Formats: sequence, C-alpha cells, structure tokens
Amino acid sequence: MRIVKMQPEHVAAVAEMERQCFSDPWSEKSVASELDNPLSLWLIAEADGVVAGYVGSQTVLDSADMMNLAVSQDFRRQGIGEQLVNSLTEALAEKGVKTLLLEVRISNEPAKQLYQKLGFEIVGKRPRYYEKPREDALILRKELYA
Repeated sequence: MRIVKMQPEHVAAVAEMERQCFSDPWSEKSVASELDNPLSLWLIAEADGVVAGYVGSQTVLDSADMMNLAVSQDFRRQGIGEQLVNSLTEALAEKGVKTLLLEVRISNEPAKQLYQKLGFEIVGKRPRYYEKPREDALILRKELYA
C-alpha cells in the first residue's frame, strides 16, 4: 500500500468510489477540479495500481477542512482510512496547518470511532447538515503539530 497525491489518472476511480460510498457523491468533474485548486490536497491509497481509498482536504490560512474520506469495500478493515488520515495530517502540518476540522454523520459509528482513535475531539453539531437522508453532523477538530 502506498499513499500518493491524487493525479488525473485517479479521478475516475475516486468518482466511482464516491458513488459507491455516499448518498450525495461528488461528480467526476468536481473531483477533477480539486487537482487545479491550490487550496486542495487529496491523497490516494494505492494497492497494486488500484485505488483502495482516498482523502481530500482544503486549506485556508492555518486551518484545513477534511471533506472526503472513503475506502473501497474490498479494502476495508485494513487500516487504510487511518493511514490516509495520518498521511494527510502529516502533510498539512508540514505546510503550517494548525487545525484540521471535519463533519461526520451523527450515525456513522465506524467513522466516529476512527476519528476518536486519531485524536479528534467533538467541538459542535450542525443540525440537518446532511441530506439523503437528512441528518445532523458532528463537527470534529484535531490540533496539528509539525
């Protein structure tokens, strides 16, 4: 397994995984636009040339938002999500980012357990944040140190 920055050849696989994992997925065009966004950092977990998972973020000043994290059904329960988040936090800290924020569905227990394990703390709630189905989000934060 290797973690690399997202490249154009990864976009179709990431968009397909979005469709498989989320009820309101990003389009291929939206994923591709992140390649040209200077505020974005997307990382890919590759296993023998196959996209096993990805994580995406956007940074403004010294704070970043983790927007997307997904692992393919075939690669779950292997620590890939943890590797992706750790790689992202390291890369962001090296760029001077001090805080990483994210939203997670209040019902997504596996994700909440992962984020707690990785040192994220609940700092708030966004009522009715998600659609399909409508659901509240928890806001989580992690302080980064270079």
